[in-house]
Amino acid sequence: MSALTAVETEVSSKAKRRRFTAEYKRKVLDEAAGCDKPGEIAALLRREGLYSSHLALWRRQRDGGLEPKKRGPKTRGVDERDRKIAELERQVSKLTKRAEKAETIAAIQKKLGELLGIEMPDTSELEKS
Repeated sequence: MSALTAVETEVSSKAKRRRFTAEYKRKVLDEAAGCDKPGEIAALLRREGLYSSHLALWRRQRDGGLEPKKRGPKTRGVDERDRKIAELERQVSKLTKRAEKAETIAAIQKKLGELLGIEMPDTSELEKS
């Protein structure tokens, strides 16, 4: 019987997407523009390890600006209604706190009047109306 030997296989990590700087793209596009003989662009692409689709995309980007698109969710402007709602919510909160303070003061005055024997007017009829 022959002994089986385990063969080690190298597992590479997940390939990372290549990122090209705007300066590099401009340099390659300039070189490609200077190519006038058949096969020069293909040689350039092989030398740089690029695809023809890179050139096509980069030309479109150059014509529209080489600035990369922002990633993530699109931000939308603040709507005037949202601003008004936020302002009204702040006002309601402020007035609610003020009303709570007034009720606390009234309750303290009522208790103080009871302690001192001063009869306070009945405000329950005023609250109903």
